Amino acid sequence: MQLKNPILGLCQQSTFMLSAAKVDQCPDDEGFEVAFAGRSNAGKSSALNTLTHASLARTSKTPGRTQLLNFFKLDDDRRLVDLPGYGYAKVPIPLKLHWQRHLEAYLGGRESLKGLILMMDIRHPMTDFDLLMLDWAVASGMPMHILLTKADKLTYGAAKNVLLKVQAEIRKGWGDAISIQLFSAPKRLGLEDAYTVLAGWMELADKGAEPVGQ
Repeated sequence: MQLKNPILGLCQQSTFMLSAAKVDQCPDDEGFEVAFAGRSNAGKSSALNTLTHASLARTSKTPGRTQLLNFFKLDDDRRLVDLPGYGYAKVPIPLKLHWQRHLEAYLGGRESLKGLILMMDIRHPMTDFDLLMLDWAVASGMPMHILLTKADKLTYGAAKNVLLKVQAEIRKGWGDAISIQLFSAPKRLGLEDAYTVLAGWMELADKGAEPVGQ
């Protein structure tokens, strides 16, 4: 009998909590949080919306629109966090510095942060921002899972080749602790793998999964 991942129902009932410009504006530091990060226009908002079956995160053709830490409630103990997109040249330097300072404070001091989902555009993986995030995750011991987004922009064979290449590069430079997969929001490719990672980090993996359709 096919079982439904326990995180699925929580994602489907997710609701917006608040936006924080500074760490001291974040919700109480308790429970379980998973943060979504990515270079500007890497498909982060689209991935979040697809995973939650909602339009929680604003998508835009203007990269760099996410300028705050946006918190979304799954239940009383669990949240998803949409982090600011980085690396877009048209964002003013003072704003970039503000984002960087508060993002570092959040990533480095948030006890409830259980894992980081890093989005990389499959056509432009391993940017300078991506490398910084990989370095930080390994140095801090933070679990990281990578979504190679926009996989539908390539043929399946080409996408698989990029996956294997990036996987080998990460293993060589950062070890085996970081996981990676293909993902496409429009094609809903990779949803089950991403849900499995989220459920594990939020300690839902061992709670009785519900049979699909019941």
